Formats: sequence, structure tokens, C-alpha cells
Amino acid sequence: MGPTDTTVLVTVTGQDKPGVTSVLLAALSRHKVSLLDVEQVVIRGRLTLGVLVSCPNDPEALQEELEEAMNTVGVHVDVEIGADPVGRTPLSTHAVVVLGSPVTAKAFSAISRTLAKQGANIDSIRGIADYPVTGLELLVTATSTGAEADALLRTALVEVTVGEHIDVAVERAGLARRAKRLIVFDVDSTLIQGEVIEMLAAHAGVEDEVREVTEAAMRGEIDFTESLHRRVATLAGLDESVLDEVGDSLQLTAGARTTIRTLRRLGFHCGVVSGGFRQVIDKLAHELELDFVQANTLEVIDGKLTGRVIGDIVDRQAKATALRRFAAEVGVPMEQTVAVGDGANDIDMLNAAGLGVAFNAKPALREIADMALSHPFLDAVLFILGVTRHEVEAADAVDGLVSRVPLEPAAGA
Repeated sequence: MGPTDTTVLVTVTGQDKPGVTSVLLAALSRHKVSLLDVEQVVIRGRLTLGVLVSCPNDPEALQEELEEAMNTVGVHVDVEIGADPVGRTPLSTHAVVVLGSPVTAKAFSAISRTLAKQGANIDSIRGIADYPVTGLELLVTATSTGAEADALLRTALVEVTVGEHIDVAVERAGLARRAKRLIVFDVDSTLIQGEVIEMLAAHAGVEDEVREVTEAAMRGEIDFTESLHRRVATLAGLDESVLDEVGDSLQLTAGARTTIRTLRRLGFHCGVVSGGFRQVIDKLAHELELDFVQANTLEVIDGKLTGRVIGDIVDRQAKATALRRFAAEVGVPMEQTVAVGDGANDIDMLNAAGLGVAFNAKPALREIADMALSHPFLDAVLFILGVTRHEVEAADAVDGLVSRVPLEPAAGA
């Protein structure tokens, strides 16, 4: 920009159509302007195009020509001569993802008020999903950053969600957000619907007894290892063939296939860490092409379950250890890992991960998670990571896959 140049902000609005940008740039080029900044947004076919230029000649003549040129393509143009050349727009400090079914104007108003009270400015808003939930991504700039400031911002926004039936995720914006490369899921009531041990217990006629112990363990009321031994003991004498029957009947959580398929396309390493049982989930893990599997092993002698677990117990601490081991094996720093779970035995794993997501979780896990999802669709994890529904569907269309299926079939279907 020369010392005598004038900055001019050109804003074009109207129905989006081929040729608008080319007509605008042709008019600008005749005045030998230099481009300083360009931004374009299209919402439901309505165009907003902003161009900041440095004009070395007569800016009034430029304005007149622009008005005539844009009239030929039926759009409106505003020209601000002497616009403040503030330089490059500063990078946003945080990404805030709002998910709901629906996201009401009242809820979004509460979010925006809360951000303002925290001294955070909304830089941009875009829609990232319209199915199975509505997703909006806000890039914001906070006046203060750091772990404590981030926690205050997250806490303030989460408080808004309580009465508004929405989920809100807050992450630092920038490269770190897009650098996640390893994700690990809990299995029971996260990757799949229901609890495997309760399915086994149904075959043994002890379902109610086992469910009570399971729920107490997930709430953190009793030690997981103790609860596992108590529940497995009730399965003694069960025929080994039941393991295959239960494995074949597993129902994936809605969106699970889409989530893992999309993450693998993005180069993620995907795995599961489960307090459940290898003999039941191995087939599912193979079908989903998972990179890692860590789970307990039931003892079987002469074709019958003995009511015991062999080998190391996959408990709360072991889950976090497994996540760290998986990350080390593929050379991914812990800050680039994601963990998703629903119970108290996932606390250490979510704490260890760069991003911990509580999925329809018990209160003990929601309290420590970076993000809590309350909608029963696992592909909401993709939206938190900045992947849009349109990107998912476009990739599926290329591969000839069906999109927008509300409930995904059983693992063996």
C-alpha cells in the first residue's frame, strides 16, 4: 500500500449466482487496486462478499464503476472509502460448538450473553450440522487466556446448558484443535447400546442382580474391580457359545459407524478400551477396523465360563494406561488424543486425554470432562472436532455410502 493510497471496503450482498465475483474483480482491476482482505459467506443462497482494497487512484470513480457493474448482475454493493486498514484479523482464541435438537433463539441468546459477560467477542458463526442435531460453531476471541481463564469460560457456558437442553463444547482454536490424531472409545453404553455383561447375565437369568451392581459401579459408589468380580461370578456355568451369540447381537450407538469411518478418513488412529470382554467385542473391533483393543478376558474351561476373569483387570487406572500406551505406539502426543466414555471408570482416561468427552454420562464423569454430550448420537463427536455434516455426507457420497440413516444396524447386519 502506497503512502497516498486510499483504503476502500466493498461489500456485495444479494442472491448468489455465477459471475458476481468475476464482475466485481474485473471492475476493481481496471482501477489497479491491491487486495488487502477478502471474505465471502453464502447462507441459503444469499451472498455476502467483502473485499478490502488499496486504491491508488480516484476512489469516488471506483465507487461509481462498482455500483454500475454490480447492478448488471442484480446485486447490491456498499462502498466505504477510507475504511480503517486494521491489518490482518487477529486469530480467534477459542472455538465454541453449540449442539441441540433444536438450538432455539432463546438458548443461543443465552450463549451470546454469557460470552459477552466473560469478555469474549464472537468473530464468526457457521452452521456445521443440521442432522441428527443442529450444530453451530462460534469462533470467539477472549480477553484473557490460560488454563484458569479457559475453565471459567467453559464453566460459564456449561451452566447455560442446564436449562436450555443444549450441549456446549469449548476448545482452544488454532492448529492444536485440528491436530488430534488418536481417539479411544469406551464400549458399553458408548460405542454400543447397553452393557455386555448385562446381556450375558440375561442368558444366565441374573440380569437384575448384575444391573444393580453395574449401575453402582458406573456411579462410582463401589470399586470397579470389585464390581467386575461380583458380576462375573454370577456367570459361572454359562456355555461358551453365549459369548458369540451376544457378540452377534450387539447394537452400535447411532452414528458410531459414521464417526469411526470419518475419523479414519482423517487419519485418526481409533481404538476401544473396555471393562467388558475381548471374546464379545473382538469381532466388532475387527469389523470397524479398529487399531487398538483393550478389554478383560473371561476364563473358559471345558466350554463353560468359570465365573472368573484372567489376566490384568481393565479398570479405571488401566484405561488411562492403555490410552498412553496406544499414543506412544503410534507416536501421538497426549495432547493430540481424544477419549470418549460414559462411566466413573472412564475418569482417569478422560483426564489423561487431550480432549475428554463424556457421552450421555453419569454425573461423576460429566464433572471432570472437557465436554459432555447429552444427545444419543455418537457422530456429535465429529462436530466437536470441527468436522461438518456436509463434509461427512460429501465423503460418503464419493464412496457410495448411504447417509442420514437415523439408526445404524446391528454390528453383524
